[in-house]
This record gives sequence, structure tokens and C-alpha cells, in this order.
Amino acid sequence: MKFHNISKLFYTSCVLLFFTAKVKSQDKFPDGTLIPKWFKENKPTNLNTLGKKYLVTDNGLKNDSTVLQTKQLQAVIDRAAQNGGGIIVIPKGTFLISSVFFKQGTHLYLENGAKLKGSDDINDFPVVTTRMEGQTVKYFPALINADGLDGFTISGKGTLDGNGLRFWKSFWKRREWNPKCTNMDEMRPRIIYVSNSRNVQIEGITVKNSPFWSTHYYKSDFVKLLNLTILAPKEPVKAPSTDAIDIDACTNFLVKNCYMSVNDDAIALKGGKGPKADRAPENGENRNIIIEDNTFGFCHSALTCGSESIHNYNIIFRNSTVKDASRLLHLKMRPDTPQHYEYITLDNIKGNVKTFLYVKGWNQFFDLKGEERPRTGLANNVVLKNIDISCETAFSVEKSELYDLKDFTFENLNIKALKPEVQNLNAVQNLKQTKVNIVKVASLSQAYDKKDDSDIAAK
Repeated sequence: MKFHNISKLFYTSCVLLFFTAKVKSQDKFPDGTLIPKWFKENKPTNLNTLGKKYLVTDNGLKNDSTVLQTKQLQAVIDRAAQNGGGIIVIPKGTFLISSVFFKQGTHLYLENGAKLKGSDDINDFPVVTTRMEGQTVKYFPALINADGLDGFTISGKGTLDGNGLRFWKSFWKRREWNPKCTNMDEMRPRIIYVSNSRNVQIEGITVKNSPFWSTHYYKSDFVKLLNLTILAPKEPVKAPSTDAIDIDACTNFLVKNCYMSVNDDAIALKGGKGPKADRAPENGENRNIIIEDNTFGFCHSALTCGSESIHNYNIIFRNSTVKDASRLLHLKMRPDTPQHYEYITLDNIKGNVKTFLYVKGWNQFFDLKGEERPRTGLANNVVLKNIDISCETAFSVEKSELYDLKDFTFENLNIKALKPEVQNLNAVQNLKQTKVNIVKVASLSQAYDKKDDSDIAAK
């Protein structure tokens, strides 16, 4: 009996050690909490579970890129919703539309070679209450809209083409006439807008040539973006403000295996702006965001906090390659908005950028709206580790009375830079550095050597 008790105790101890080791080895968010298994369970959309398929060419639409077919496509969506849901199937061909609105139980599938092309006439778009630039306002909806849905999906190998050239030219002409015109002054739609939804998966498709932000997600939970290609040109006509992914007051959000190259930020975290933004119910924080296994081409920043952002918490950006981004991490510290960026980790990144870390005040369209300046902004518990990067400027970090930077950790960094600018790190309180190797180079050819480009091309 005594031997049995000892054996039982030994077995129990082994089991406890096993599970303790397993928990310790599990992936964690920057604040130390365990990452739920939902982030690892990434399966392709199973069309067989989504209901009846509605092939649009069997339901009133024609393969014609010159005739607007918004009403016809909306009728198919409505019919599917009335019949309990189903998949709206776009076959090979080009179909011209403006804004359509998906309903509960309906899904979008784009076959290989299929293209939904946006109208380039703003008069084809309605004006609705929507979310833009940290505000709930009257503006134009996207091409594809989903609000208040549970389980919405977009999948396939086709394309959503915003057809933005005419909008881009109009924007730059207006900016030439009035340099103070804002992004929203020149009327233009987005491509995808998902709001107040949960259990969303968008995968496999190409999103390109957006007139404005490419994809925008607002107040949504459990969203997965998988294997997307998001493109907007920087030349010969710049596609202004074509952010690839705008995450606006969302929780539990995964961006994985995507390629992004746009003429603005690749991924921007938003949530509200203004001196009372943190007290407005339409605003909110971004929490538990994982961005991994992606490739970034030209963009303004691979990851940006701001400018319409109040609280970002538990953000992971890892296992990715960056080529020709202006900045790797940009913290926009907006003095007319209460801001707190915390528990942000960048891990296992390689490639080249113009500026490795960029932290400065953001004063574009500054507006206190008659209020006193809000409390001092704060960025803390920011970790940059296991990064091999070439750049023009390593650190462009501005010290300011308007915000505090503290508890940053740099670990295992290999940086080649024309301008190391290490003195700028004096703006950070309690900076911890381990195995940080910063090499000053004499030319860009030394910084962006052939090895860097071949590694990136192989991604």
C-alpha cells in the first residue's frame, strides 16, 4: 500500500510537471496571457457548409465590365438571405458594381479569374452613416459591406478591384488647388468594410486599386485575414491613403500569410480621435492582435499605431519580411487625443526600411474642438527582438512633453544604417538592450546588399 501511494504521488508529480512545461511553452501575448488556440486553427473556408450556391450569371448578371450591375448583385444577396443564406459565386469575368451589402448567412466567393470592379463615378455610391478616420459620420460605403454579421466569409482566388485611378487623379488635383484639403474632402469609397461583426474570415483573394482605404474592420471580434494580396501603386499616379488593413476598435484579430504593398500604411491600428475620444461609446481599443508570416512591399509603415487611435494592447508582429517600407514601426503620438500604446512586440523580422523605429508627434489636422489638451500620451512595454534589418535611419524618436516613452526592450537586433541616430533613444525611459549590434555604413548599397534582396525575393 505504501509503495502504491508513492507510485501514485510520483505519477501525479510527473503529470503536473508535464502540463506545467506545456503551459510554459505555449505562445503568449506580450502581457503574459496565453494566446487562445483560435489563433492557430486556420482552415480554408469550407463552402460545403455555407449553404446553397448562387452563381450570379444564373441570376441576372452578365460578364460585362461596362454596365453597372449593383442592383442585380444586391438582388442576388437579398434572395439568398431570404432563403436562409448561401454563397454568392462570382465566375470568371468582370462585373462592374458600386456598393453592395451582405446580410446574415450570405457569403462571397470569387472564382479564379473573377473580378468585381468598382465604379469610378462617385455618383454611383450612396451616402450612409459609416466609420471613417476615427469618427462615425455620413460618408460613402465600401464596395463590399458587412455589418452586424456572425460568420461572414469572403474566399476564392478572384479579385476585388477598386478601379481607383480616376479618384486618385481627382485627389491630387484638389490637393494642388487646396493643400489643406483632407482625405475625406475628396469623395471616394473603400473596397471592404466589415463592422460590428464576429467570426469573420477573408482569405485567398486579391484586393487592389482602392480609391481610399483598401480594407477596414470596425468593432469586430474574431477576424481572420489569410493569404490575401493587397495592392495599390505608388507610381505613376500615387494611390493616396490606400492603407492595406485598418483595424479599428477590434479584438482577437489575425493577419497571416498576406502580401501588402500600398501607398500608405500596410497595417494601421485605429480607434478614435479627439480630446474626449476615450469616453465616446463609438470608439474603442484594439486588443489581442497578431500579425504574422506576412510579406510587405512598398508602404509608408509596416505597422502604425495611430493616428486615430486611443488604446492598443497586446499587439504581436512577427515572422515577417519587409522590403522598401518607409518605416517598420511608427508610433503616431497625437496631442489632441488621449493615447496609450502598450504591450507591443515585434519579433523575427528581416529586410530593409528607410527608418527602423519612428516615434513623433502627429499634428496633421490637429483639432482640440474647444477642449483642453488631453492627458499626456504614453507608449510602454514595447519589445523589438530578433530583427535583422537594413535602413537609412535606425531611430527617429522625438522627445516631447506631450507623451512619455518607457519600458522599451531591444534584444538581438542586427541593424545596418546610414544614420544610426542612437542618441535619439534618450527619449525612452528605462530602455533595456541585449545583444544590440548597430553598424554604420557609408552608402545605401552597403546597407541594402544583395544578400538582403535575395533573402526577401525568396520569401
